[in-house]
Amino acid sequence: MHTQFQELSDFQWQYISQFLENNRPKKLSLRSVFNAILWVDRIGAQWRNLESRFPKWQSVYYYFRKWSKDGTFQLIMRKLTKLERTKRGREETPSLCAIDSQSIKLAPWINENRGLDGNKKINGRKRHILVDVEGLLWAIHVGPANQHDGEAGLELLPMIHSESNRLEVIRGDKAYGGIFAESAKIFGWNVDTTQAPPSENKGFVPQQNRWQVERSFAWLNGFRRLSKDYERKTESSESFIALAFCDMILSKF
Repeated sequence: MHTQFQELSDFQWQYISQFLENNRPKKLSLRSVFNAILWVDRIGAQWRNLESRFPKWQSVYYYFRKWSKDGTFQLIMRKLTKLERTKRGREETPSLCAIDSQSIKLAPWINENRGLDGNKKINGRKRHILVDVEGLLWAIHVGPANQHDGEAGLELLPMIHSESNRLEVIRGDKAYGGIFAESAKIFGWNVDTTQAPPSENKGFVPQQNRWQVERSFAWLNGFRRLSKDYERKTESSESFIALAFCDMILSKF
């Protein structure tokens, strides 16, 4: 994974462009638009501070909102994820996934979908993600930080159900027992909330097939737009996270 912004190569753009063909304008380069959106995600700049080498920020933002609403970014993410899995010698879709959440501060001028996570003492939002054993993203939901993990996790179940007919087990902590585990059974999946045995080691202790989700959250640290939640709409937050994973996979092309 590269650690600085890089514009899409010809090969990378050739792959991405197939998902944007029906949106092609007459006088605007969608390649420049997509590069600009990736730049915002990586650099963390405000839309109005978009560099002059890119199209006008209003045009870039228009397409960002359009592709967020119609699911284009998440479609590209899922296609890239399947491609990456096959390159690693795995089946396209996973049989085992891990789920977890991350509380994140919210920009002070935003009140929509805001809540207080009393455990982490964070006033903001919570990211909920479902990843495979490679740490690749399959489903995401962003909501208020005071929303219980098990309740919010329900949003991810139909997302992964529509993508994988091989899924058998979802692993998570004890917060995903109860209503989440019962709902997963409807889809024919088991939820494993087994905790690691007591250890003398201090700090983070990796748990088999669950530590990958923690690493996936750590990968997002390379994208400054995700250092906290700056988005008024949670769908925009979800889009920037999906784009971060797209960027990481594209960097391996």
